[in-house]
Amino acid sequence: MDIIRQILSNKILVTAFAGYFTAQIIKSLIEGIMDHTFSFSRLLTGNGGMPSSHASTVTALATMTAFTDGVGSFQFAFSVIFAIVVMVDASGVRRETGNQAVILNELMEYFAKLKDNPPRFSHDKLKELIGHTPLQVQTGAALGVVVAVLIHFFWK
Repeated sequence: MDIIRQILSNKILVTAFAGYFTAQIIKSLIEGIMDHTFSFSRLLTGNGGMPSSHASTVTALATMTAFTDGVGSFQFAFSVIFAIVVMVDASGVRRETGNQAVILNELMEYFAKLKDNPPRFSHDKLKELIGHTPLQVQTGAALGVVVAVLIHFFWK
């Protein structure tokens, strides 16, 4: 399985995944402590929350790209622009989408309680935890840098 060995030896790719999973683990632990619950699915696919795994992933990617290819490389420039787009989207458009979902869910709940001919909705409750606050994005970005620095200095 030469392809698996090649993938696992790709320091940049491994670092990006490590940034993602580190943020997801921290996020799951924080939510588990706050809610006194644990959700395995949150580890793999959870959006929103502290810290941003999107920000952690892309900053780990960009930081390791700087270490491996240099800050003057095309790869670094590309990964930085990619990171900026992802983080702006996470704290902008996706966050507003989550805010709108809260309002729409409240409206659906209100109308469902009407006694005279309540409307039937063809959609279940909308997912509200989609985007991130600026602090969640900043924390995720800092985490991604830390993950990349640690991997860079401890990778043999």
